[in-house]
Amino acid sequence: MSEAAPLLAPSLDDLAAIAQIAFDELPAEVRRLTGEVAFRIEDFAEEEVLAGLGIEDPFGLTGLYSGIDLIRRSVLDPAPETAMVFLYRRPILDEWAERGDVTLAELVRHVLVHEIGHHFGLSDDDIDAIEAAD
Repeated sequence: MSEAAPLLAPSLDDLAAIAQIAFDELPAEVRRLTGEVAFRIEDFAEEEVLAGLGIEDPFGLTGLYSGIDLIRRSVLDPAPETAMVFLYRRPILDEWAERGDVTLAELVRHVLVHEIGHHFGLSDDDIDAIEAAD
């Protein structure tokens, strides 16, 4: 009897590669308008971040936009730090396993697009309405 290959959860680098593909597949105009945004993959959000958002369960946050969104930026402000989109691997994998109705790439794309929406100054309700209209 042959032994099955061990199944391993996607690593941080694997998720980063999936996120990069998802970003590269967005329309060119969206990518251009997104501008300078760094993407960072971590296992979980830091405890201070969770506490600041009032989230007790670290699995409750799959992604986060950090920075001054494009609507609130001003040419008179000092140069802002690079905006960041965080994707949290373990909560994403947990949601993917629980849902079972989307591929991992689809879920990563959803979270990435959601956080880029915040970069454009959109609220959760705005983003949900756009996704519902899709």
